[in-house]
Amino acid sequence: MLAGSQALSKTAQPARTRSYLILVGTAVLIFGVDHLTKWLVETNIPLHGSIGAKAPVSIDNVRNSGAAFGLFPQFHWLYLVVAAIVGAYILYAGHRFGASWWRQAVLGLILGGAVSNGVDRLINGYVVDFVDVHWWPVFNLADSAIVVGVIIAVISFRPRSIDARRRARAHDEDG
Repeated sequence: MLAGSQALSKTAQPARTRSYLILVGTAVLIFGVDHLTKWLVETNIPLHGSIGAKAPVSIDNVRNSGAAFGLFPQFHWLYLVVAAIVGAYILYAGHRFGASWWRQAVLGLILGGAVSNGVDRLINGYVVDFVDVHWWPVFNLADSAIVVGVIIAVISFRPRSIDARRRARAHDEDG
């Protein structure tokens, strides 16, 4: 029994390594692009300045010390703790959501966004928000990655229904 267990773990190892590479690679990409865009905004637009203010989407330089949409800035350290817990959980349990590249990329979106904004909060005490659609609070690329990742995860990571599991079990027993 032990030998079979070891064989399974040896064959599962490349899949788990590939999953982590996709997850971490996506997170690093989001982190890098988010920080690049924040740097571009901070170096080219004065604080509270704007480019294209009359356009449907403008680029503003806003500092956000609160949570999403600037809410509750007094809980600055709580956001860091939540980002650390989310990041640790994704790294620890990410492979359990499936080894497909797209599931790992979705988790990488969430991880990259959480880590990027978390690093900014830790170092600066705020994040730079800059995308202004004028009907929604100003946000950044990390916020977008988190929201898109969570929406996709909620829609597509749902467990199979009980009926679907029963049908699959019945099919396995028949076949």
